Amino acid sequence: MNFGIYIHWPFCLSKCPYCDFNSHVAAAIDQAAWRRALLAELDHFATMTPGRTVTSVFFGGGTPSLMDPVTTAALIERVARHWPVAASVEITLEANPGTVDAERFADFRAAGVNRLSMGLQALDDASLRFLGRRHDATQGLAAAELARRLFPRISFDLIYARPGQTPADWRGELARAIALAADHLSLYQLTIEPGTAFHPAHARGDFVLPEEEAAAEMFELTQTLTEAAGLPAYEVSNHARPGAECRHNLLYWHGDDYVGIGPGAHGRWTDRSGTVWALYQHRAPGRWLAEVEEHGHGTVESSRLSARERRDELVMMGLRLAEGLSADRFARRAGLALDQAIDRSGLETMLGDGFLEWAGDQLRATPKGRLVLNAVIGALLRG
Repeated sequence: MNFGIYIHWPFCLSKCPYCDFNSHVAAAIDQAAWRRALLAELDHFATMTPGRTVTSVFFGGGTPSLMDPVTTAALIERVARHWPVAASVEITLEANPGTVDAERFADFRAAGVNRLSMGLQALDDASLRFLGRRHDATQGLAAAELARRLFPRISFDLIYARPGQTPADWRGELARAIALAADHLSLYQLTIEPGTAFHPAHARGDFVLPEEEAAAEMFELTQTLTEAAGLPAYEVSNHARPGAECRHNLLYWHGDDYVGIGPGAHGRWTDRSGTVWALYQHRAPGRWLAEVEEHGHGTVESSRLSARERRDELVMMGLRLAEGLSADRFARRAGLALDQAIDRSGLETMLGDGFLEWAGDQLRATPKGRLVLNAVIGALLRG
């Protein structure tokens, strides 16, 4: 089983209107205090997971490229002090393409980051303004070129199915993105989430999303164009050249263990008895910081996953992958055979209707099934 460390940096310069992540705008950040707190919580979790070999470290957010690179280096060094680290360890940092962030790229590379994940989101200025991004297209392209020179592995995020966007528009934009990409693209359809600024704006009719048929055509175009370019989908929204998949995210989708550090982070780890624990940190940055300063960690909840909760997680995550859900891996993670854990009539229906298929021991969604994946998963988990 692989083992990863997720480190959450909650701060942004501004809140994007589509974002429902645990991110907060801060006028000033006490970098030294946050460095001490993140290191303290890392120390705390090291005592709970001794001897595990770290295969990935992921700095997420928020905007981790606003973190002092000294903090990044200190955290990477502390990880290596506490755990054995795989020679092929993947260390990812999420970044924005703005000028301030790009100026730090070389420092993050020197700190030990070997994979940069950049939120381009769109390649034209009008769309970037709509999405609330602080960079323009020229800055985004310049940051992408700089990242390609500095980091051995890079990834870009783009959002499609934006208001007014047609399949032809997306075809052209995606072709440009593929030309920029080195080995990985994360391509997300715009969704309107409760709690975001877009939610009330959309409800008021301030903007209209493309019709469902057009959005489905853009999804299918995404699969066709990326596969033709050698970056096939390995997960619903993620595309990579073979061998360049995000190893940290594969931890989640395979049901492996990971530790979560920072406000709102969560983790999964298996103790010596085989019990799987779910841990959640305080979401509010100020509350988390106070808890760590007083107790050495900011955990707000620690609970054993029930057999059903574990089953549900493994099925929901595993079926997002193009490779599908491994029956062997499921049995090892859940302690129960896959065909005994899921609804058999639902499985037979999904197989018979062409939404699922078996490939060896892998149960996977077909292209037809990926378009309605939530319904497919629901059929397997009912009862």
